Amino acid sequence: MSNRILRLASAALFAVGLVASLPAAAEAAGADGIVRVKSAYPLDETVARLKKDIAAKGIRFFQEVDQHQLAAQSGIKVRPSTLLIFGNPPLGTQFLNANPNAGLDWPVRLLVQQDEKGDVWAVYTDFLWIARRHGIKGADQQPFQTASGVIASITSSVKAK
Repeated sequence: MSNRILRLASAALFAVGLVASLPAAAEAAGADGIVRVKSAYPLDETVARLKKDIAAKGIRFFQEVDQHQLAAQSGIKVRPSTLLIFGNPPLGTQFLNANPNAGLDWPVRLLVQQDEKGDVWAVYTDFLWIARRHGIKGADQQPFQTASGVIASITSSVKAK
């Protein structure tokens, strides 16, 4: 019990620290809940910078999926695209407690893609949109608000000025 309380308190302190360090303005999600942040860097450097920021924040990194490479192995052409999967289990499991179906959107997925003009984008689903998607309201939205702030902070590390 005391170990669980300690983990929850650590997650709360971690979240408060991250939110306090957020950029002044986060990107706005579209009606579909998608947030697109234009990167100032090429795709590989964008991925490296995002992973470095994730690690610096002490967030667990789960997987990197090179979608471009997977498509090429199947003989299919797609623009460069890499999916990063990461999260903070003490924070993310609160999503599952609020509504187990929120596990469809957890852990965090951040897509780094290059468009037809060569611009690179960091793309993710807004967590407040995810809360609405799963009918989570009131105090149960706090973890989603925290996660929205964290992902905005991470993507600010590559944001075009």
